[in-house]
Amino acid sequence: MSVPPVRHRPSGLAFALASALAFGGSGVFARPLLDAGMDSLHVTWLRVAGAALLLLPVALAHWRTARRRPLLVLAYGVFPMAGVQALYFAAITRIPVGIALLIEFLGPVLVLLWLRVVRRTRVSPAAVVGVVLAVAGVGLLLEVWSGMRLDAVGVALALGAAAAQAAFFLLSDSMGEDTDPLAVVAFGSLVAAVLLGALAQPWTLQWGILADPVALGGFTFPGWAAALWLGLVCTALAYFLGISAIRRLSPQVAGGVAYLEVVTAIVLAWVLLGEALTAVQVLGSAVIVTGALIAQTAVPSAPVPGPGTAPEPGADPGRSQAPIPP
Repeated sequence: MSVPPVRHRPSGLAFALASALAFGGSGVFARPLLDAGMDSLHVTWLRVAGAALLLLPVALAHWRTARRRPLLVLAYGVFPMAGVQALYFAAITRIPVGIALLIEFLGPVLVLLWLRVVRRTRVSPAAVVGVVLAVAGVGLLLEVWSGMRLDAVGVALALGAAAAQAAFFLLSDSMGEDTDPLAVVAFGSLVAAVLLGALAQPWTLQWGILADPVALGGFTFPGWAAALWLGLVCTALAYFLGISAIRRLSPQVAGGVAYLEVVTAIVLAWVLLGEALTAVQVLGSAVIVTGALIAQTAVPSAPVPGPGTAPEPGADPGRSQAPIPP
């Protein structure tokens, strides 16, 4: 029987901010490998394969997790870890990157729809306002109106990436306190490495690039160091922190706060890659942060009280305070 997670705003926000920083750095640390001539799909495969290799001891130590919850670890590898990446890369071959990224980040909107329509759970107004503001902010940040071009297949692929992103929030929340999140990430990365390996064909990867020096932000280091950072920090640690944030904030709230990842990516690109920010992008960043601040108010600021105790203001009334099966 799975024990539902306890909501706790301070620790949840700390995990969410750390997760945004870890996820947001993926593009920056992938850039040196891409500039050196490595294919983007190969870089993506290196991310998940590196995480799988680094977390292999965790998978071996928690092999009972795969036996006890096989559908969870399989779904985690298929949707959040492999599906988002594969569908996004397929989408950007047909529609502009900004449009694809904006559609992909409709994932939290799909979470709200799933909770309200399918689960018939009351959705916090603060979470709705926060997500709506965050989506608008992403549109400003990416300046999606420039080079606007729509393709039905490309939009469908991007929506598939959004659905896979929504699965990340919902699956992470369904784990319960009795499931080790790092074990799920370990098995999920193994599944994703196999699935993306079939697409990336790693035997065609330019492995020599990993031994050559690459540059980032005025520093020079070997290519394998960038790949190691992508696997360890931007994948293994990022997913672990993301799961920890979702379990403490709830999927609907974590979805709004997760938009800080886009802000982090833009700011890191500005600091380390020298990519300038326009006034509209600064405004978009401010709107996203505002949305995240509003969304997080839907979470209680202290651990959820036990049975017989009145819930704190802002607690999700759609979830029982007593531990029950999800």
